Amino acid sequence: MDSLTQYRQTIEKVFQDYADFLQSDDGVKVELVLDRERDRYLLVETGWQNGYRIYGTLLHIDVIDHKLWIQHDGTEEGIANDLVAAGIPKKQIVLAFRPLEQRKHTEFAIF
Repeated sequence: MDSLTQYRQTIEKVFQDYADFLQSDDGVKVELVLDRERDRYLLVETGWQNGYRIYGTLLHIDVIDHKLWIQHDGTEEGIANDLVAAGIPKKQIVLAFRPLEQRKHTEFAIF
């Protein structure tokens, strides 16, 4: 298996684990949005709760030039740690939600 295939499968597995953990209820659904052709992966929640509209992106990762660009991370622990634990090297992960100046001071890729 090539590394790009492994990265895609890892993203989908980690997202599915989050979706399973969060679970949908009658009013709010947690859904995976997987665009394998364009390498865009999102975990979103949609629905209604107590009369209020619920909509938001919990996680968003794009694969760009064989690197995983974390565009949004709505987790408490950090999705990057889950990806590393699943075998993705830190040098292949970009914390795109952080400014470039901050990325330089992490162990992850700058771009």
